[in-house]
Parts: sequence; structure tokens; C-alpha cells
Amino acid sequence: MSYPKSLATALLLLITANSQAQILSVDPPFPAVNDVVTIIYDATEGNAALTGVSPVYAHTGVITNLSATNTSWLHVQGNWGTADPNVLMTSLGNNRHQIQYQINNFYAVPGGETVSRMGFVFRNATGSVVGREADGSDIFYNVYAPGQLYAAIFNPGADYITASQSSPIQVYGACSDTANLTLQDNGSTVYSGFARSFTQTITAGGPGTHEVIFTATDGVSTARDTFHYVVAPAVTIASLPSNTNPGINYTGGGNVRLRLDAPGKQQAYVIGSFNGYHPDTAYFMRRTPDGNTFWLDLNLSAGQTYTFQYLVDGSLRVADPFSTMVLDPSNDQWIPSSTYPNLPAYPTGQTTGIVTVIQPGAAPYVWQTTNFQKPAETDLVVYELLVRDFLAAHDYQTLLDTLDYLDRLGVNAIEFMPVNEFEGNESWGYNPSFHMALDKYYGPANDFKALIDECHARGIAVILDVAFNHAFSQSPFCQLFWDAANFKPASNNPWLNPDARHPFNVGYDFNHESAWTKLAFTTSMNHWLTEFKVDGFRFDLSKGYTQTNTGSNVGQWGQFDQSRIDIWNTYKNSLRSTTPDVYLILEHFSDNSEETALHNMSFMLWGNSVNNYNEATMGYIANSNFEWIDYKVRGWNSPKVMGYLESHDEERLMYKNLNFGNSNGGYNIRSLPTALKRQELAGNFFFTIPGPKMFWQFAERGYDVSIEDPCRVCNKPPRWNYMLDYDRVHLYKVWSALANLRTDNAAFETTNYWHSLGGTVKSIHLDGGAMDVAIYGNFGVGNETFNAGFLHTGWWYEYWTGDSINVSNTSMSFTFSAGEYRLYTDQRLPAPDLNVVIGVDGPDALSNFDLVSWPNPSSGEMNIHYTLPVSGNTEIAMYDLSGRKVRSLLHGFQASGEHTFEYNTQGLPAGNYLLRVRTEAGVKSKPVVLIGE
Repeated sequence: MSYPKSLATALLLLITANSQAQILSVDPPFPAVNDVVTIIYDATEGNAALTGVSPVYAHTGVITNLSATNTSWLHVQGNWGTADPNVLMTSLGNNRHQIQYQINNFYAVPGGETVSRMGFVFRNATGSVVGREADGSDIFYNVYAPGQLYAAIFNPGADYITASQSSPIQVYGACSDTANLTLQDNGSTVYSGFARSFTQTITAGGPGTHEVIFTATDGVSTARDTFHYVVAPAVTIASLPSNTNPGINYTGGGNVRLRLDAPGKQQAYVIGSFNGYHPDTAYFMRRTPDGNTFWLDLNLSAGQTYTFQYLVDGSLRVADPFSTMVLDPSNDQWIPSSTYPNLPAYPTGQTTGIVTVIQPGAAPYVWQTTNFQKPAETDLVVYELLVRDFLAAHDYQTLLDTLDYLDRLGVNAIEFMPVNEFEGNESWGYNPSFHMALDKYYGPANDFKALIDECHARGIAVILDVAFNHAFSQSPFCQLFWDAANFKPASNNPWLNPDARHPFNVGYDFNHESAWTKLAFTTSMNHWLTEFKVDGFRFDLSKGYTQTNTGSNVGQWGQFDQSRIDIWNTYKNSLRSTTPDVYLILEHFSDNSEETALHNMSFMLWGNSVNNYNEATMGYIANSNFEWIDYKVRGWNSPKVMGYLESHDEERLMYKNLNFGNSNGGYNIRSLPTALKRQELAGNFFFTIPGPKMFWQFAERGYDVSIEDPCRVCNKPPRWNYMLDYDRVHLYKVWSALANLRTDNAAFETTNYWHSLGGTVKSIHLDGGAMDVAIYGNFGVGNETFNAGFLHTGWWYEYWTGDSINVSNTSMSFTFSAGEYRLYTDQRLPAPDLNVVIGVDGPDALSNFDLVSWPNPSSGEMNIHYTLPVSGNTEIAMYDLSGRKVRSLLHGFQASGEHTFEYNTQGLPAGNYLLRVRTEAGVKSKPVVLIGE
């Protein structure tokens, strides 16, 4: 509300009390610190989390002149999580709860402190359910100086409301003492009297904005309060202009066309930074003849940033469901400026809830890579990556600077776990709230585009993991049609089922048979394909895209479902009509009959072989057959199994190797070097099976932090220090060699192959035409003798050692020690680079190139001494363990001979680094440790 006042004595007015009038009722309405105050909390208001909960406990403090900010509580009352009788509220029934106390005594405010307001949240006994403001913030109520005149309108409880012409508006106002009271509507007096409070019914006038002013005067002081009501004109019925997509349409310059699909709603305003977030008839939306869609053209300043919401049916403020950027008052404050510089400010004090950001006429991103050719599906080596846990900085810019690490590894596709806007900041991303908006916790949109651009320049495709099975309650798809009493989508929700139709659902389940849902997600997918040039999607929980109600019956849910196949066929046809080569990957896990049908429609399907590979790496043979990763075993005609031996959903292989691995005599898989060798063995039998492959981040260096440490979805440390361990780097080198081997040689795309994967000694044979391949490995914990079964006689070359054998008997016998593996080809290949140089991207060139650094570890100044064998350009730089340059120390010409250089580590975080000297003759690197000052 606005609060005009005529006298300086009326300095404190009831801003907070009015805005919270529906959540809190306070008697007296203008409490002073020495008053006994009665607080009544309505649990159905605000976030309504405590609806139906009893008993309810207050948790409260005060804001004083010593508070750090106007929201910083002092003198807090209530022991959280306990049934504290001091803050137990009395139930009044009908979800209303009361507590009464004398302010100064209750909060034990010391003398000399001035209380300006009280702060509240409410909870159940354990504190697991908390009542707050609708936007998740604390609830506040002003405290007033005694002996002054104050006035406020308590009902309506908002600065602006909407009303229909001739409808009644109930107004309740009060002041702090008996006074002469008047109420005026656009200058016309509708009430006057000498009293302390009043109740008056106003009959809403004609279309437009009406100002209602309440004035109280006692002959000495005057206090005022104001609210506005807006009467909408008749809704203009107009057909939707052609080519108007759902959501935000930039039509040139500063022009924007907004489209809100809301079948059955009666009216909608656009409220935003351009109109103070107040309903205004100039921003009253048109409605299509079928009553399903609202739309409006805005003319704004090109290049300027604006925020807005829709005000639907006079009460619901909601962001655009198709927002490409939003501001969240609860979570954005925790995003560091280093991650998202110059993040637009939330319109605090103007509205509540999430708002949409638009920037008409913004300069488009200029793509540098315009001729990217996607890797063939059969060649895909996909790296599943969670930005939050891959890098401590969790931003796209740092990831771009770290692409060398993935490039050297040989991956040709990165599958990002969800990057669209999700609830909170710390998440795997499977709790989506805005499916088309990029989550700001990882950085700005142009940074993500630059990362994709550079990936494409390196031949790396980008795949988005998307969660279109469900939405969470922040989503406008939920809020627009919501059953508040039962906290779930309403029965008339066009997109969402009130109750999930299948097991394992999270959030709220989309109805993918609905034309509204199909439109929503084809719009969203095409946005990612065109605006960000992503190359494909991995669809989370794709088996949930059905209206066949299987309740909690997991077995029935997985059975063949033609309706589900039809839904996926619709999505496929829509996407392929605009992007014919888009990757479409399903996390399906249904009966093979249904997956076969989807495979026939050209979908790739996730192939989980984690448990089988892990049994093999741990040295247990009984359940170690991982042949289901092979499309032929499933009876398929093409290699559409996206096989994996680790994903975000399963336990880490190395964790189980180290904690549960088998042993025999001196051979113990629970020792780190042996466990890592078992991962090398598994890699030989993973990358070489024809078909696309995917693995979870850091499997390539034997990541061994349990998925449950400290919880499944909790942050996990990136552990870049693993790249200082010889055996872990050797594993990285082996997997890198395998990834590059399969993408560089057509033999690994052959359809003519066979394998034996059930026993202790496992083998794969590839008839590749120009080159044949044979892989053998002993997954047991003791020596094993076996007959090889080469495809033909003649010379064969062992890839890892360079050894050659002349095979005269294709069934010649071998004896392998535990964990031993070999990969033979009948054509000699270049030797793989297995030279382990800790933390660098190439071998050190010269053995006589001395490099000494001291002190090490260091907390400040460091010295290095080095000998250059030849004169030339020299660079000295610090790198982190991902291979990203973090500081250049020296760059220029230096003569041969000894040199000493001093540098300061100030500004670099504590941790492990590489000091690298690069010369005309080669490179030398040395691990250094910074311990901080």
C-alpha cells in the first residue's frame, strides 16, 4: 500500500501489518513495546504449510536498532525442534492459532534498545514443517512508539486489488486512538465518523483505477492510508496472431508479444517493472474466442531488462511458464557474483514470488562454430556431468576452461544433468520448476552458449538431461490450476495429473496425453535446440510418460504400453521434423518388447549394466555377465543401447571394489592399485562392445566417494587431487586410449562380432573387415588358462604392450594372471600414450631440465630454480589439477642456463597446483601445495 501522511509525527505506518493482515491478526493493531499483544496466525495463508497441523509453535524475535539489517532477528524465543511450552500456541479451530504476551518482557529486550518490529515463522513440534510467507520469507509485524496517531486499512490487505464493476468491496480500517475518520473513493466521501475503527462497504465504480484514502485526524495529528482497486474493462476477444508461441515472443526492437495458455480463467493482467507491478487496464490481456488463451503486445525499450508476472483472475501472481530466465527471491541471494555477474535485482517490495525476466532487442550471441557435424550414434562416447560437483566453481566459464581434460579423455559428447531452473540451488536438477529457463546457479546463458560453441569446435556434442515427467510446486504449470487444500494440481489442470499414474514419480506427474502438455514440451525442446544449439536429449523417467494408471505396481508399469509408445512417437516426429539428426535417449527400463518397439522408432535407450560390471570388477563371477549392454542380445537390429557401467543413480564401482572386493593370497582387490587395475580391465570390455557408450563423471580416475556420502543427492567433492596419483592417472590414460581407439577405427562399429562374457575369462571378437580385434581378460582373483579363439592365423599385435604374436593355431592357449587383460588387432596400430606425467597434458621433454620450487608447501612467496637447455621463449604458469591455467607468472625470451624466479601466490586459494615451465625444448611440471596465509 502507499501511505501519504501530512504530519511528521506519523512517521511509522503499518506497511508490514497491512501486507500480512491475512496471515496475522494482531490486537492491539498498533502495538507498543509495553503492550500485551495477541497474535493470531492463520495457517491457511502464506505458504499454507501448516494447514491442518496442530499443535503449532511460534518462533519469533525482534528487529531493533542494533539489528544488522531490517530482517535480522534479535532476542529469539523458541527452542527449535522441541515442544517448547513458552511458544506453544492455542488452537482456535479452523486453522487459526493464538499466542499472547507482553512484548518487552517476552523478548527480554535490554534497556537502550528500540524495537521496530517483530519477526515470526511458525512450525510443528519437530520443526519439519514451517509456516512462512508465500515466497518463503519470514513474517514481520511493526511495533510502534506510544502516544502517536497511526491509521491503516486492514482489509483489503493489499496496495492494489481487482474488482468487478458494481461489486461490493469490504473495507476495514483502524487507528491508534479515537479520531475523526473519513474514507474517500476517487475523492468522493463514502464514510465519515468519530471512532477508533470502521467497517464500510464500497460499491466498485467503473473501469479503471480507483484510489481509496482513509484519513484519521485528532486535531493535532493526521494519519492516512491508501489502497487502490482496479475495475477491468470488458475482455477484448481477439484471435491469436499467427506464429505466436506459448510464452514470450520477441517481435522486433522493443516489441514483445506475451501468450498465456489458461483455459477456463476469466481475466489476466500483465504486471511488471514497467507498471509498478500494479494491475492497469492498459495491460489487460486479450482472450481468444475459444477462451483458452490470453495475449498482449508490449512496446518496451529495446535492450532494456524488464521483469513481469501475470495477475490471473484478480489474485494469482505467477511467472510465465515458458520463461527463459526468472528471478527467485528465496534462492538467488545465494548465487555468488563470480558465478553470475550483474544478476538483475529482484523487485523487492513491489511483488512476491518468482518473476520472469525479459530483454527485448538484446544482442544475440554470435556463434563461432557453424559447421558442427554430430558424431554418429554408434561412435558416441558420452560423459555424464553434473556442473555442481564437477568443479568447485560450478560455473560454465570454468568448465569451458577445463575442456582440455575432457578432450584428452576422448569423449565426444557431454550429457549435462538438468541445467534448467530447478527448486533451490543445490540439486541434481530433477526437481524442475521452469523447463525452458537456464538455472542461474551455473552462470549466464551466454556463458553456456560459449561452452557449447567451444564443445562443437572440438567435435564434442552436447546432450541435455531433461525431466519432463514432472514439475515441482514452484512451476506455473502447478500454480495456475492448484488445489491448495490438498497441495496438489487441481482436477482441471490442463497439464498435470492431480495424482501420479505410476510408481517412482517425484513432484507432480504430467499428463502426456494432453495436447497442452505436448505443446508445452515440444516448445521447450525446440527452444533448447534452436537457442542453445544442443544436439539431443536424455529423457529422465521416460517410462512415466503414460496415462495408464499402474499405481504402485512396478511390474505392471514396466509392461508393454502402446499408449506410451504413441506418445513418444508424437514427440519424436515433432522434433525430427525440425532437427532430423537430434539424439533422443530414453531412461526407460521397461519390458524388452516395448524397448524394442522404441528402438525400431530410432530411440536410443539407457542400458544399465552397473551391477554386472561391478561384480566383475570385484572379482565375483556368478553375476558378472554384462552382455545385456549388447543390442544383439536384446534381439535388436541396430546399436541403440546407450550402455553404461556407472551413472549418477548407482554406487561407484571403485567404492565397492575398495570395500567389498574379492582376494586370493597376495592378490587383493581392496588395495587401491589393484582396484584401479580392475577398472582398466572393465574399460577394455566396455568401450569395445559396439554401440554408444556413456559413463559418469570421474569414473575415468577411479572416483571412490560413495553415492550415499553424506547423502545421495548431496554435494560431492571433485577430488582433482586424484590426478596426482600415478595409478589413477594411468587409468585415465587407458580409458582415454580406449575411447579414442573406438572412435578412430571402424572395426568397433562392425555388426559382425561375438563374445563370451559369462565366465571368469571373458572375450570379445570383432570382425571388422579391414581390421579384426580380439580382447581377453581374467576377471578372477587367480591364474586362469584358456583357449583364445582368434579369428584367423597370422600376425596379431597387442595394443597395450606393442608385443606381436604369430598365431598358428586359432585356439592357442594362454594363462592370464588375476586381472590381466590384452587387446589384439591384426593390424599394427600406433602405440597408445600411457606415459604418466602427473597432472600435465604431455610428457616432460627433457630429463636434464631441472626444476626446483621452495618452500613447498607455501603460504606466500615461492622461489623456483630451473635450467634451460636452449635459449628461447619461456612461459611459467600455475595450473589447477584439471589442466586449467589459473595464473601466468612469466612469459618472454630467456637465455639458456640457470634461472631463479620469485613469485607470490597471493590471491590463489589453498590447494594442489602444478607449476609448469614451458620452453622451446619442452615442458617441465612440478606439483606444489598452497596452504593459505
